[in-house]
Amino acid sequence: MKVAIIGAGSLGQSIAKGLLKNKVVSSLYLTKRNTSSIVGFENYDEVILTSNNKEAIKNADILIFAVQPRHLEKILLDSKDLLRKEQLIISVITGFSIQKIEDIIGANHFIIRAMPNTAASVGQSMTCLSPNEKGIEKVEIAKTIFNSLGTSMQIPEEQLQAATVICASGIAFWMRLIRATTQGAIQLGFEAHEAHELAMQTCFGAASLLKESGNHPEAEIDRVTTPGGCTIEGLNEMEHQGLSSSLIKGINASFEKINQIKN
Repeated sequence: MKVAIIGAGSLGQSIAKGLLKNKVVSSLYLTKRNTSSIVGFENYDEVILTSNNKEAIKNADILIFAVQPRHLEKILLDSKDLLRKEQLIISVITGFSIQKIEDIIGANHFIIRAMPNTAASVGQSMTCLSPNEKGIEKVEIAKTIFNSLGTSMQIPEEQLQAATVICASGIAFWMRLIRATTQGAIQLGFEAHEAHELAMQTCFGAASLLKESGNHPEAEIDRVTTPGGCTIEGLNEMEHQGLSSSLIKGINASFEKINQIKN
């Protein structure tokens, strides 16, 4: 695959690392106005760093746009004459609808909106995909790309805002929970590095249990809670303090905020 990532910021570089790690690209253009800020790609022969978006667009079959929303319209306007009908255009940009993209470059392009998260860099992203009518023909190619970075799911475009909150913002939510567990472990007497490893691996183990077993979380909770035991004591105290309620309120607050972004 000849891929270009237009806008190699944090998310763009995470996608690039995942693609390179899984050896799914024959060439990979990474563009940014200041290419000196793109680090860690010097040893890859297939990577070309450039500040010239047009150069990257001309030399790729798959274009992944990862710029800030306010920059996308100008980039598309400047480069629409270079776009080829056979190219797959993927946007990972929040708040820029397929309709807006089609209004600029036309509906006769393969267009897919994708919402990965930064875990793409370690092959553990949850990516949601929404194609335009023509893009449905190439959605399997997009799945191949993003499945190499973790897991992908095709959803209606109207659900992308919610998916962004759960999957992209969700990375930060889970990080905060891991940090809180780490702080609790330190308070119980572990060294900071020990506490961090305990919290991190336990979180990973919990997610892996659910993924491998297909069980509901409560089924796995029941396996580790005994009558009158320490686990149920801790769980009940967390719920009394509003753990689940706070998480749900936080998710809804993020969703309300993201819906203020014009789509």
